[in-house]
Amino acid sequence: MKIVRTAAYWLFILCMPVLLITTSVRIAANSSELYRYGFNKYGVSRATGLAPAELQKVIVGLITYFNSGEEYISLTVEKDGKPFTLFNEREVSHLKDVKGLFRLVYRVLLGTLIYAFIYAGLNYILWQDRRRVAWGLIGGSGLTLAIIIMLGLMIRLNFDWFFYQFHLISFANDLWLLDPATDYLIMLFPQGFWYDAALFCALGTAGLALLIGGAGWWRLRKEKQVKNP
Repeated sequence: MKIVRTAAYWLFILCMPVLLITTSVRIAANSSELYRYGFNKYGVSRATGLAPAELQKVIVGLITYFNSGEEYISLTVEKDGKPFTLFNEREVSHLKDVKGLFRLVYRVLLGTLIYAFIYAGLNYILWQDRRRVAWGLIGGSGLTLAIIIMLGLMIRLNFDWFFYQFHLISFANDLWLLDPATDYLIMLFPQGFWYDAALFCALGTAGLALLIGGAGWWRLRKEKQVKNP
């Protein structure tokens, strides 16, 4: 039993970075504010020729698609007073791959969240060891911060390399190699947008780690007060 509890404890710690990173990615993927920030910062309306109201349709359409059961996206906007289909066949296929990646992230998020709750429940109810959960939160948060610092340095030093390697690992095809002169997906989301999105996720993950670690530290203090009133 001791071996099982020890293994469960370390798995809990290892789950924390995955849980917090996937949580931040999910928040970013569904943040209309992040999309609007990027569109404004990189002059997307000027680059695409789409009015701000049409760009808002794009934001709603993409977020809706990523959370729907639709296999392919079909997004029609208006440009120069005429409706047209925004994404070509190659872009539509790539967005399908992106949606699959998001779905994987969501499943991993759910799996790690369920494990975290089960582990905490076992400690609180069956094993009567609340301190171990608190230490696990602190350890997992510390590990998360270490990973974020390492990734942050990597991104800061050479984001182009990081961005390229990410696509090689994440996608089994080259549909992500698009033309910024003709493909709207690149015009909407230039590489600078993804740098900002990565920074958003890193800061969000770090914030969550500090919050969770602080909760663990607070729990330890409460337990100490109970034992030594």
